[in-house]
Amino acid sequence: MDLDLTGRVYVVTGGARGLGRATADVLVAEGARVVLSGRSEETLAAAREALGESVEVVAGDNADPATAGRLLAAAQRRWGRIDGALVSVGGPPKGAVTAITDAQWTAAFESVFLGAVRIGREVGAALPAGGSLCFVLSSSVRAPLADMAISNGLRPGLAMVAKTLADELGPVGVRVNGLLPGRVGTERVAELDAASGDPEAARAAAVATIPLRRYGVPEEFGRVAAFLLSPAASFVSGAMLPVDGGMVRAL
Repeated sequence: MDLDLTGRVYVVTGGARGLGRATADVLVAEGARVVLSGRSEETLAAAREALGESVEVVAGDNADPATAGRLLAAAQRRWGRIDGALVSVGGPPKGAVTAITDAQWTAAFESVFLGAVRIGREVGAALPAGGSLCFVLSSSVRAPLADMAISNGLRPGLAMVAKTLADELGPVGVRVNGLLPGRVGTERVAELDAASGDPEAARAAAVATIPLRRYGVPEEFGRVAAFLLSPAASFVSGAMLPVDGGMVRAL
């Protein structure tokens, strides 16, 4: 299938590694141009070296109110257009509701929730008809994850914001969707397994809950994200699509 991505321009936040980077890899391979953002200049430089002239990088934090404008400006300055965005952010810290502090909730709200809403709002307003936004959320949108109170609290609300934004932008021809990754083998998931104290046992326990009996690989997520961003998914909007090997049992 031709995703019709050649020459299109996308912003990918959290794009230096993990699911954002996997999506950028697919977008570039399909002929798109990408503005990558992230907090680490070192990892951004490595991504740019790997992906070449099809990539522009912007060091920035989603929690910074100036980031959205800087990303849009970079796309317009380099390529004179913007066609969509993948809004991804690093995962919040682990912990139970009874253990998470007010400061941790506030910091996570600023980056995971409000930062994503701001970027979605500002990029969405700049998109032409046929544009597309995707929010990287979590399987916690559908079912709570053990010891992940912040994710369980913020991701479902962000999914509803994405659904509402799909209603608001749909009349001008802009689509908005969410992606719900499960256990995909990124650095973040490896860190979560390691935090258990026995990463091999944690991985085995997680795999046992996945009907496909394995972790996903980042490229599998990237292909789904690129499809949803592309014109090939032109009648898909307001959807929350699991990419989890069947792990979540809810419809």
